[in-house]
Amino acid sequence: MGTERQIYLVDDEAAVRRSISFMLRTAGFAIESFESGEAFLRAAPGLPMGCVLLDIRMTGMDGLQVQAAMRERGLALPVIIITGHGDVGLAVRAMKAGAVDFIEKPFEKARLLESLDIACKHHGEAAEVHQMAERARVLLNVLTARERDVLDGLVDGQPNKAIAYALGISPRTVEIHRANLMLKLEAHSLSDALRIAFMARMIGPDPAAKG
Repeated sequence: MGTERQIYLVDDEAAVRRSISFMLRTAGFAIESFESGEAFLRAAPGLPMGCVLLDIRMTGMDGLQVQAAMRERGLALPVIIITGHGDVGLAVRAMKAGAVDFIEKPFEKARLLESLDIACKHHGEAAEVHQMAERARVLLNVLTARERDVLDGLVDGQPNKAIAYALGISPRTVEIHRANLMLKLEAHSLSDALRIAFMARMIGPDPAAKG
């Protein structure tokens, strides 16, 4: 990790800004923090290239609105979404809108650094991004067709009951498929499974997936 890596932290909680800033400075990052999405957007056009750590729930503009505004203004900074417990559905929407990754509070330093590494590679070396996506695709290829159906439903933000209805199976069967796919993907949480699914899609449709 080098000091050339610039991070823009956007969070309306002062305690969170202080703790994350300290954590990342000790890891060699340069940090500039903003207390609101509006403040970040005002400064963004003049900022050097860097990665944005963006809280999804804030007073004023929320993370999704800030992300949309960045896209409209042509601000091509990689975004990592910070979510609270229960905000995975919002994080999925952010990923579909172009966020590179998301992390759930509370998170450990290692998880944050891993996410930042993904973001920097995503914006930097195309070859590295391709390798990461291929690794994710290899993991997905161990799933059965039904397990991939269930994962697709989770990626779409659907609860188990909705997935069951769409597939014509019972919610209990969805739970079993969900547990199996988590085990095969070595995913410790739904967030892990979703990240693998989104990472695999970075290089386009999977020929092995159903069409």
